[in-house]
Amino acid sequence: MYRAFGRPILLSSTFRYLADLLGFAGPLCISGIVKYLNASDEVPAPDKEKETYFGVYFMSSTELLQNTSVLAVLLFLALILQRTFLQASYYVTIETGINLRGALLAMIYNKILRLSTSNMSMGEMTLGQINNLVAIETNQLMWFLFLCPNLWAMPVQIVMGVILLYYLLGYSALVGASVIVLLAPVQYLIATKLADTQKSTLEHSTDRLKKTTEILKGIKLLKLYAWENIFCDSVEDTRGKELTSLKTFAFYTSMSIFMNAAIPIAAVLATFVMHHFINEKGPSPSEAFAALALFHILVTPLFLLSTVVRFAVKALVSVQKLGEFLQSDEIGDDSWRNGDMAVSLEPGKKHLGPTKAINRKQPMRYQMDNYEQPTRRQMRPTETEDVAVKVSNGFFTWGSNLSTLSDINIRIPTSQLTMIVGQVGCGKSSLLLAMLGEMQTIDGRVHWSELPDCERVYDGNFSKNRYSVAYAAQKSWLLNATVEENITFGSPFNKQRYKTVIDTCSLQLDIDLLPFGDQTEIGERGINLSGGQRQRICVARALYQNTNIVFLDDPFSALDIHLSDHLMQEGILKFLQEDKRTVVLVTHKLQYLIHADWIIAMKDGSVLREGTLKDIQTHDVELYDHWKTLMNRQDQGLEKDIQQDSQTTLERKTLRRAFYSREAKNQIDDEDEEEEEEEEDDDNMSTTTNRRSKIPWRVCWCYMSSGGFFMVFLMVSSKLLKHSVIVAIDYWLARWTSSKTNQSTGAGAYSSNGTSLAETIGMNTTSYLPVFIILCAAGITLCLITSLTVEFLGLSAATNLHHNLLNKIIHAPIRFFDITPLGQILNRFSADTNIIDQHIPPTLESLTRSTLLCLSAIGVISSITPAFLIALLPLAVAFYFIQKYFRVASKDLQDLDDSTQLPLLCHFSETAEGLTTIRAFRHEARFKQRMLELTDTNNTAYLFLSAANRWLEVRTDYLGAVIVLTAAVTSIWSSQYLPAGGLVGLGLTYALTVTNYLNWVVRNLADLEVQMAAVKKVNSFLSTESENYEGSMDATQVPENWPQDGEIKIQDLCVRYDPMLKPVLKHVNAYIEPGQKVGICGRTGSGKSSLSLAFFNMVDIFEGKIVIDGIDICKLPLQTLRSRLSIILQDPVLFSGSIRFNLDPERTCTDDRLWEALEIAQLKNMVKALPGGLDAVVTEGGENFSVGQRQLFCLARAFVRKSSILIMDEATASIDMATENILQKVVMTAFADRTVVTIAHRVHTILTADLVIVMKRGNILEYDKPETLLEQEDGMFASFVKADM
Repeated sequence: MYRAFGRPILLSSTFRYLADLLGFAGPLCISGIVKYLNASDEVPAPDKEKETYFGVYFMSSTELLQNTSVLAVLLFLALILQRTFLQASYYVTIETGINLRGALLAMIYNKILRLSTSNMSMGEMTLGQINNLVAIETNQLMWFLFLCPNLWAMPVQIVMGVILLYYLLGYSALVGASVIVLLAPVQYLIATKLADTQKSTLEHSTDRLKKTTEILKGIKLLKLYAWENIFCDSVEDTRGKELTSLKTFAFYTSMSIFMNAAIPIAAVLATFVMHHFINEKGPSPSEAFAALALFHILVTPLFLLSTVVRFAVKALVSVQKLGEFLQSDEIGDDSWRNGDMAVSLEPGKKHLGPTKAINRKQPMRYQMDNYEQPTRRQMRPTETEDVAVKVSNGFFTWGSNLSTLSDINIRIPTSQLTMIVGQVGCGKSSLLLAMLGEMQTIDGRVHWSELPDCERVYDGNFSKNRYSVAYAAQKSWLLNATVEENITFGSPFNKQRYKTVIDTCSLQLDIDLLPFGDQTEIGERGINLSGGQRQRICVARALYQNTNIVFLDDPFSALDIHLSDHLMQEGILKFLQEDKRTVVLVTHKLQYLIHADWIIAMKDGSVLREGTLKDIQTHDVELYDHWKTLMNRQDQGLEKDIQQDSQTTLERKTLRRAFYSREAKNQIDDEDEEEEEEEEDDDNMSTTTNRRSKIPWRVCWCYMSSGGFFMVFLMVSSKLLKHSVIVAIDYWLARWTSSKTNQSTGAGAYSSNGTSLAETIGMNTTSYLPVFIILCAAGITLCLITSLTVEFLGLSAATNLHHNLLNKIIHAPIRFFDITPLGQILNRFSADTNIIDQHIPPTLESLTRSTLLCLSAIGVISSITPAFLIALLPLAVAFYFIQKYFRVASKDLQDLDDSTQLPLLCHFSETAEGLTTIRAFRHEARFKQRMLELTDTNNTAYLFLSAANRWLEVRTDYLGAVIVLTAAVTSIWSSQYLPAGGLVGLGLTYALTVTNYLNWVVRNLADLEVQMAAVKKVNSFLSTESENYEGSMDATQVPENWPQDGEIKIQDLCVRYDPMLKPVLKHVNAYIEPGQKVGICGRTGSGKSSLSLAFFNMVDIFEGKIVIDGIDICKLPLQTLRSRLSIILQDPVLFSGSIRFNLDPERTCTDDRLWEALEIAQLKNMVKALPGGLDAVVTEGGENFSVGQRQLFCLARAFVRKSSILIMDEATASIDMATENILQKVVMTAFADRTVVTIAHRVHTILTADLVIVMKRGNILEYDKPETLLEQEDGMFASFVKADM
């Protein structure tokens, strides 16, 4: 630490000491001015002229210091210098802190690049942990560094302060000081308590967020089943717990605010009461006010001390965490990269140059030493004739001592296609990773061969880089970048090659769907692609890279059959083989084995067979036959696959839907356009400045009113009272001390109200002290009340805002969720709610406090010396412009800081996810370079932000100094007419406090403005329309068992998603008899799904009606309508909780009913086997069940609700053939007497239906029995069936 950052820290500390010592000049000057003012009133002027020599008047130095005007100027200079030094010190520490953070980030990143893979997969290091290290721990250390000069500056400040107090007031000063010192540990206690409550609050809020996320993801289902309120209550429940811990948080915060306000009052009280009893003569005004100013100075270091100690503790924890992280296992320890094994990589190939770039701002002493390439033993050319990679008796492990792969002896022939096959979990992927050096080697060696020189040709403008491996992992990994950047992945762009790659991976269609083609951002923050699309992009990346060796880990798993065939033929056989590249392919699709040049069959972590297909056919007949039967099965699967509307088309359809709704959104331009837009309309600089420098009063008012009017009133009145009492205390002190002085000098004429001396003395002895004590007590209690009211005002506002937000969003129409990105809604619940909960109340408190302090100070000064008001005008104007200018800049800089921080965090988590890929490609240096650039931009933004704060503070401090100067000068001038010296002291003490509080006013204003943006965003959501839950009928008028028969009449139905959009269903008429099984089919986008939503009144029915059992559904309350029908959706949705909760959240059914439903859905045996049976755990999104099982749970859920109408939106898309047949039977038997409407994507599922409706573009095209429709040769339905066969 010291070597890297010692010098700047020393520099800043020196500045700091200078500033602190100069700070003490203020009170001394004040005491001098007051003292000599009084004196000069009493010294007759003519005496002075005796000392002239030759008519010139020389001053001695002491006399110079006794001249009040000189003292005033000195005071001004001392203030200016003190402030300048202080800000310089802050700036230096902040710059150092930022540098430290940059260095730490680089260290963490280098470590991530070398983390061993087992750490990531075995869950020792989670992504969350790494994110926390980057986002929280580094910042903690940075903040500690900002505050750390205080650690050694404060003791000095405190000691000096106490010595001066003693010099002014004698022993009684020590009493006051001891009050301050004794209360400091209490503050520390409160600070630690605060940290604890914050932890528990955080736990509750993450819990609440998880629930909210689930609700938002499954919102469609919740609405269709009328379960919104149940889930809403569960969130409210968690929120309740969170609020309880927030209440304790608020209480402790208000206590700490109270301590800060009350300690100086208590200290002053103790001191002067003591002084009254020890010294009969009482303090002179000069001493009293110097002491007051000193107490003000002393409070800050003590308050800060508690904060600094808290930060120091946090920083220690952070250091510990970072240490643990930096000492965790690395991949380089025992894998081939250290050269203890014969791996003949060309020496120095890995050293890709730009790693030097770390050495930029400050000399990083820990330049990564392990970049030194170990020398590799060259192998004899004979060993490497046609083998690209050779593993000899390898034992590899994932970190535990058991070997995952044992006794591996394989070779991968050069420029040929090698396939690795085997059952799930037999170590195929591990084998690839072992060859890449990601696993820990127990024994054995991996040889990578070298190209003979003659073959190292330049192929076109590409040279093949032998030593990096193109690798496509099983779990696809994308960068947050454009599609094109994801595919080229840092290689030079070659148009023709790029096009070929895109065609082989059949990505062209998908790219055409994206709004900006291949320049669209994808990845976490971009557009979400489906699994298949992501996987194809990863494969494309591997193909595009010009490397000799390509590792593909099961590239076909998420692709349907046409795509995988195309990829196999065009991509692997044609594109890669023509390039003579060595390909290693892990796959489950045995029908491709015929193309393989070399096959490695694996079983349970070791190699079962290795050779060509012919070898295996002759030597291991059993295995070959086993493969044949499997292949037959897969062929049957093939035929099935071809029948369905393939997966890819479905994926493309969902993508198209997402964009369609987004475009619609752009046409509508909801009020909720992203917040920035409003500001960017106008490029005319002056108008934007004006518009942006307005304080959002409307939002503030909205915030206040949601806190409740009583609380607001209480807050305002108690604040005003408190400040008037504080002024009264000081004023009384002034009266008291000056009356004492006057009485002691015997100058009765100077008694403050001009009454005779006797009265003053009589009044003095009896009433000054008790009044003083009463006022102080009142001040302290009012401090307590104000700090509590502000915090609890904030709390009630937060409670109400969150409650309203949740209710609004959960009851919003489904269209709202189509056009508002999920992330945006979640942001309202996470970041914005957090700001409203925890950040606004303290800011509000501190803003009102500092504003009122400044106003009261100015009021006091001008009431004492009215001449001050003249000087005030220009100062006020200057202040107004400074704050306006600063607020605009600060807001933008804060946005800049936030927007540069996001990519940095994303880059870290991205790297951690794609470690294996990055290391296989050998792109570590490129990623590190990118990380350094991102860190730089973020640090620069942050530095500018703090520099802006320094700019502001220097400006306001100088303004404050000018105020002090004017106050001093005016009081000196008008001293002839002034009543008592005590009041001058009062005025000057106040002027000194102004300097401290002016910049707080502005900074709090700026902060509040930024924080109010959160309220504004939440508010914009509060204005969304809710669905109309009350129908025109009362719920009691609906018969208990409606709909009994399940007869549906659709009359002239027109439906649209939004009044602004075109209708999706136009004048549809249909009649469905009770108990009929109806199939609805049609091309993508023909309005099938919209029809199913219309039954639930989820879309805008603007003409016509649907009548079920004689009741028009538009008249029913939504809750009633939706709770009486059931639906099975296309995508299965499960919630975290128990199986019972998923089937029946309302808790209305008996266990038998639930078991019956599970039995019908073929799940009974599986659930019985689970621990806990019906109460078995379902993880978030149902991830612990396969997609097929989730779909079956949804079926069971629909069955639990015994309604006579069931709507199935193609429930069978993700289920295999066998299960699907079962489902068909179930629907026919279990739902025999119910009306079932099936929306089919594959026509053969509805061939047995009683009635088929074929839709096209929102109209009914054909409407009849399936048999009749099949007879019409040229009919739409017939053509569908033909295509399907």
